Parts: sequence; C-alpha cells; structure tokens
Amino acid sequence: MRTAPKSTSRRAFLKSTTAIAGGLVIGFWLPERQRLAHAQGAPKAPVNPNAFLRIAKDGSVTVMVKNLEFGQGVTTALPMLVAEELECDWSKVRAELAPAAPEYVHTSFGMQMTGGSMSVGDSWTQLRTVGAQARTMLVAAAASQWKAKPEACRAEKGFILGPGGRKASYGSLAEAAGKLPVPEKVELKATKQFKLIGKPTRRIDSADKVNAVTVFGMDMKRPNLHTALVAHPPVFGAKVASFSAEKVKGVPGVTHVVQISNGVAVVAKSFWAAKKGRDALEIQWTPAPGAVLASESLRQQYGELAKQPGAMAKKPADPAAIKSAAKTVVAEYEVPFLAHAPMEPLNCTVEFRGDSAEIWCGSQFQTVDQGAAAKVLGLTPDKVKLNTLPAGGGFGRRANPSSDYVIEACEIAKSVKVPVKTVWTREDDIRGGYYRPMYVHRVEAGIDAHGAVVGWNHTIVGQSIIAGTAFEPFMVKEGIDETSVEGVSDTPYDIANLGVTLHSPKSAITSLWWRSVGHSHTAFVMETMIDELAAAAGQDPVAFRRKLLAKHPRVLATLELAALKAGWGTPLPSGRARGIAVHESFNSVCAQVAEVSIVDGAVKVHRVVAAFDCGLVVNPLTVEAQVQGAIAFGLSAALHGAITFKDGKVQQSNFHDYPVLRMPEMPKVEVHIVPSTADRPTGVGEPGTPPIAPAVANAIFALTGKRPRVLPLGKTKWA
Repeated sequence: MRTAPKSTSRRAFLKSTTAIAGGLVIGFWLPERQRLAHAQGAPKAPVNPNAFLRIAKDGSVTVMVKNLEFGQGVTTALPMLVAEELECDWSKVRAELAPAAPEYVHTSFGMQMTGGSMSVGDSWTQLRTVGAQARTMLVAAAASQWKAKPEACRAEKGFILGPGGRKASYGSLAEAAGKLPVPEKVELKATKQFKLIGKPTRRIDSADKVNAVTVFGMDMKRPNLHTALVAHPPVFGAKVASFSAEKVKGVPGVTHVVQISNGVAVVAKSFWAAKKGRDALEIQWTPAPGAVLASESLRQQYGELAKQPGAMAKKPADPAAIKSAAKTVVAEYEVPFLAHAPMEPLNCTVEFRGDSAEIWCGSQFQTVDQGAAAKVLGLTPDKVKLNTLPAGGGFGRRANPSSDYVIEACEIAKSVKVPVKTVWTREDDIRGGYYRPMYVHRVEAGIDAHGAVVGWNHTIVGQSIIAGTAFEPFMVKEGIDETSVEGVSDTPYDIANLGVTLHSPKSAITSLWWRSVGHSHTAFVMETMIDELAAAAGQDPVAFRRKLLAKHPRVLATLELAALKAGWGTPLPSGRARGIAVHESFNSVCAQVAEVSIVDGAVKVHRVVAAFDCGLVVNPLTVEAQVQGAIAFGLSAALHGAITFKDGKVQQSNFHDYPVLRMPEMPKVEVHIVPSTADRPTGVGEPGTPPIAPAVANAIFALTGKRPRVLPLGKTKWA
C-alpha cells in the first residue's frame, strides 16, 4: 500500500461531504492551480461543492468526469480509477460529464480542458484518492453503527463487511458516511493489488450511443429553440460592409437576421429554414489581405525561407560537422494544411436569460469557453452554466483559445433573445474554420563511412499555432513555438551535432492544433529522413534505428516489438513491401509497420502492426481502440488530407473533396502493448497518429525506390 503523494495532500483542500438525495458527495479542490483559469475570466471560487462522486441509496455509484468524452473513452477509464480504490461493484458504476467549474480544472494547468492525451494521467492520483477517501468514510460509517473498530471492517464489491458476519451496502451507508469528515490522507493501492485497472473493460457508454440514447450537442432540444446559421467571410480577414435581408423575408420559418462580429446570422424555427434564409442573403464584404492567399505562392515562400536559418531551437555542437561526412543527404519535405472535419459538425446551444445563461456544447476548453461566453453576454462567469455534452469527434477543433463557435452563438442569442442552437455545416467548418498549418522542412544530414550520423541541420517553416493566444507567454520562448519543433529538437535518436531552426511566418489563415499537434508533421520528416540515411548507408532500416536508439531502451523496445510482430525481414507476397516508423510523443512511444502495395498507381495499405508503450495500462480495450482510431485518422490525412487556397478561398468543402478513409481502404490493424513496469499511465489518444504516414511512405520507397517527401501520398501515381 502507498500513501497519496504529500504534495497533493498539502495542496488539496477537501471540501465537506454533504448528503444529497441520500447520497455521498466528495469534493477535491486545487485552488492554487487556477491562475490561468482566472486569467480567462473563470470564477475565483467554486460555485458548488467539488463533487466527483455520488453514491445513491440503490448502491449505484456515479463518477463525474471532468473531461469531454468524444470517443476516447474517458467515461469508462476515469470511473475505473475511482472504482478500483472504492472497491465497488463495477456493474453499478455510472458516469456523468461535469459542467464547467473550478473543481474540475486540470491539476497542473489550472483550467478545465481535454487535450494532449492527458485525461487519465491527470486524474490518475486525483480520482484514485477520491475513491480511497470514499471507501474510508464508508468503512468508518459502518464501524460506527456496529460499534466496531474500522480496522475490523473491510470493503468488497459495494458492501462493508464487519465482525460477526455483519454486512451493509454502500447505498445504506452513504448518507451517514457523507456526514463524516473527509480524510486528508489515504493509502492508495500498489499496482500489484489492482483488481480492475489493467483488465479489459467494456465501455460504459456504448449501449446508450448504439441505442441513440446519448444526447450529443446536435441533439440538444429546449423549449422554443431556434436554429442559427452564419454567413462567414469568404476570405480570411474580410468583414461585413453591408448586407440586404430583403429576399430572406420570404423564407418561411425565418425569424431574425442579425449581424454579428464574424458575419451575418439567420435565425429560424428549423435548420432548413435557416439554411434557405442564409442562401438568400446578399452581403458585401470589405477587401481583405487574405484575398490574395494561394497555396502555390505560400509553398514558394516557405521553400525560400527553408534555405535560410531561422530562430535557433537547438544549437548543434559543431555546425560544420556535415562537411566531414562521407555522404550527405539534403531533402525538402512538405505537408499541407489540414482540417479537423469531425463527424459531428460544430454546434452550440445558448439560452440567455438576461441575468444568467446556460450553454450546451461539446467543449474541450470549458473554462476558456465559459469565460469567453460571459464576456460576450455581459455576465460574470458564475452566471454562465456551461454543460459539457458528448461530442462526435473533435481532434482539437473544440479546443480553440478564441472560443470562436461559442462566442458567435452567444452573440446571436444575446441579440435575438430566444434560445438558439448555432450550427456550422461541414462546409462552414472546412471552408472557414481553423487548420493544422502547412509546413516545409529542409534537412541536411551526413553520415560517415560506417553509416554513423555525424551531423543534422533541420529548418522548419510554418506559422505558429500558439502566437496570439493566451498560451503564448508559456509556450513560445525566444521566438520558438515549442509545438512547431516538438519531435525534432527533442528526438530520442542519438544524433551527433543536431541543429534545429524555425521560421514562423505570419498569415491571415486561422490555425489550430490538430490531433498529435506538432508531431503530426515532425514524425513524418524525422522517420522518412532516418530511412533515407539508412538507405544511403546501405543498412536495414530497423538495424539503422536500433543503433541510434541504444540510449533509449523504451523506444528501442517498442521498435523491436513492432518489427517482431510484423515479421520484419520475412518474405511477403509479390508486389508488397514493409515500411517502419517509431515516434515518441505525449510521453508514450508508438512504432508501426505498414505493409503496402501499388494498385493502379495508388497506394494500398494492407496491414499495420503497431507496438505501443503507454506506461501502466488502465483499460487495454481502450488502448487498442485508440491506436486503431489514430491509425485510421492519420492514414486519412496521409493518403488524402489537404486544404488548399486560391484567391484567398478554401478549395475544399466536404468529404467528397476532403475525404476521410473509406471502409475498403481500412487496413487490418494489430495493436501490441509493450509490457511496462511503469507505475502510472501516459498518453494514449494522440501518439498513434504520427507514425503511420512515415511508415507508409517508407514502405512505398521499399517497393518503388521512389522517396515520398510530400503529403498527401494519394495524389501521386507511384507506378
């Protein structure tokens, strides 16, 4: 048994327990970590008791989940942490998404958020402590009733067992337990004592989703709810100069037409009425610098910048080392702008009551969005209740520091004074949304006569996704946006004389993090360049990597497991080849071997074998599903994903010209979890995405001898 870390105990202020509807509520508050939340305008004190746990009289246990559920499985994984320590009956465990509130802020970042594959890791100690506290209180309540010593009682599957065969359910003890003080120190289980954590566990929310019981944002209904669609600027930076709603008046169902800060909104009694009304709008837009944006000119500009050193992210020990190389490889790589394109389009429902408001949406940034909404509505944040609803995907789009879709929904609701659900069509989001920026990388690397890397100069060009946001003071240092260079400047490869510089050109294009953030492009470049050097050295790609990873056993072991399970080096059917890539991100390591062929000049991915080290595994089924999903997501972008611009306008609009992976394109995927002795989990949701593009690219080279340096791969005829 171990005691909860002292640092947590010192910082934690445990709010009192209160009987609610005959249940037990436990709070857990970390007030000193709310600076950023306060900077965003969030409440400075908890609005309600900080409740993570509720035990009802029927013995059901409800765990409040502070993160957004959008497919990653937090409504199962986080309750598992509580249930493990609580010793409750798993079949009686339920999950609820928590509203925006200071009780639910990230324990390090001081704001309620979902991202960076941090949900389980952040809650690892916090929720287990909550479970242990509740168990201790239930034991104390039973012991008091039985006039027994607490040491003589124990918890088991939702019951407290005592001397003489006494037995009481958690439901019967909850109210009495709720009146006891919360213990400040509790002992947490050692890993070897886990009964639930680490066991394959079916998701709590699957049945409700399959049976259409789950209410997503798009399903939200309220009395007198109207639907709003916004005509956004056709090019970046344009504003409404004037507009005419004359033709809109003849559209049945339209109730309001209002100008907001980012366009003109049409409000109606149904979606289709709002859409027809928006189609009938006549708008004159102001000229904007973004009207001249074009992908080709940006590509040329970035290519020229890549030939010049940028801001220094990592200084090489010997800048001239490459001059002594036996062989030198110089390569330029390009990755495009990407849209998030979640399956559920953006939406936000707002009910503004004058002196208060209530919001329903699938937010990844509850604290930020609540503060932004309050500012627009002229309220204090404590007067704005933001309800977190499950979302149909997000991939970073719902974690926007500018709170764009929440702000415009609030502007509309404030103006029309009726409950409004603002809906972005998929075309709206793909054409006028936020993008993973385009990047150009230029790498010059040298090897000696034995194939050892003697120098590596790496220049990255791409706009910063952090500059101009509230995160800039923390994440941009001396001109370096850490998210632009992560995966290169901190590579685990033992590369002699590694130098990394960065150009962050400004642009009118709105940008945002995308699943796996900077690793989404740096892994492609690092892993294909490593493959290029292995080929230049005349060495097997796995053997070449093995030597460079000798000082990083965790990464090496993941590489080795993927190669072993994929049968690296064994014969394949004629016309097929394998490619490998390994990448560390979000404190986890993922290696993938892709098996490909070329069919009518196009890439066909038959099989992907993944090895994954995410530390201590909470739910193996979730890990497997997350890696499978990450591969499908990453392969969509690797084969098809590209947002392009002409005359300032986005040329794509929906899945017909911005396709996601179709069912016949999905390869067979095998996921193998690397055995770990770690005592805590690391990231799961994002690390499976980065390796797939380079693994496929390296397989194409092995098959065709042509080196892919530009994404997406599906736009090239390979034979």
